[in-house]
Amino acid sequence: MMRSPNSFAVAVRRASGEIVLRESPWRPLLAGWKMLRWPFIRGSLVLLESLVNGISALNFSARIAMADLEKQAADGEAAGGEAGAQAGALDLDAARKDSSDFAIWATVIFALGLGIGLFIALPHMAVWLGSLLAGRELTVEELSFHAIVGVVKLGVFIGYIALISLMKDVRRVFEFHGAEHQSIYTYEAGQPLTVEYARQHIPLHPRCGTTFLIMVILLSILVFALVFPLLIWLLGEPTGITWLDHVIYVLIKLPLLFPIAGLAYEFQRFTSKYLDRWWARALAWPGMFIQRLTTRPPSDDQLEIALTSLRKTLWRERVGAADGEAADGLNVFCDFDAVVEELGEAG
Repeated sequence: MMRSPNSFAVAVRRASGEIVLRESPWRPLLAGWKMLRWPFIRGSLVLLESLVNGISALNFSARIAMADLEKQAADGEAAGGEAGAQAGALDLDAARKDSSDFAIWATVIFALGLGIGLFIALPHMAVWLGSLLAGRELTVEELSFHAIVGVVKLGVFIGYIALISLMKDVRRVFEFHGAEHQSIYTYEAGQPLTVEYARQHIPLHPRCGTTFLIMVILLSILVFALVFPLLIWLLGEPTGITWLDHVIYVLIKLPLLFPIAGLAYEFQRFTSKYLDRWWARALAWPGMFIQRLTTRPPSDDQLEIALTSLRKTLWRERVGAADGEAADGLNVFCDFDAVVEELGEAG
């Protein structure tokens, strides 16, 4: 999955070895709201766009996989290989149509709800209840409360990633994640977009979404530690009922995530520009370290898929939407050499 200013491309490998490439015009969410692209605001929207793009790409990949499974089933029937080929072609044609907006946004809302429950509500309530059981109740006015919540939140995140990485399909997703990073490194180095050059780079990248999430967690400690004492000093405790107050505190944290995400986004962009400096590498280290969980060294076949989607977005920027085929199409290539021939050696 790759995105450029005017193109969003997703490449998938079929069981036959063919490469299915889908490109659609890139349309930013809430494009008319220019203020949402301002520094320290744009980070929240970028996070939401990344989530929508990822779900859309996974849905497309799943439809291609289902086409392959149905083709294999049809091949096994007495009707013979012709019926199997027809079934695969029909399902591939259906893959041109993206999932409905409702399905994508329903998945996004579910993912956000799960994230809020796991990484906001659970750590907050666990630290408060844990302090009660320990005989020394911590309050939101104390820095230690937010520091411990941050540590618990980080532990939940790492545990969640480690748990889902036990699934074979998720490990493959992490391998493709690494392939995307190595492809981007190749482009940034000005090298030919080939497997040989991409293989020279590491699968960890300073502008990765994983690094962004780690920065959100770390910055939330600082922001919450500053905001909550000020709120209570100005307004007092919401109800005086401790458990209910903490539920309200969790709800207050939700809108605060928007400025925190904006801060984290700008912070990540800033540090990634100065990675030749020791202090920038030190600040980026936590996110780069956690990327060892969310990326895996890819195979050559997976690098070809990442390079295909990158080549397509660069091709679109080069030729423009009005030249050649219109954006929002689907192509099938027999192999990566065919991709290079179609999109050009330079990518």
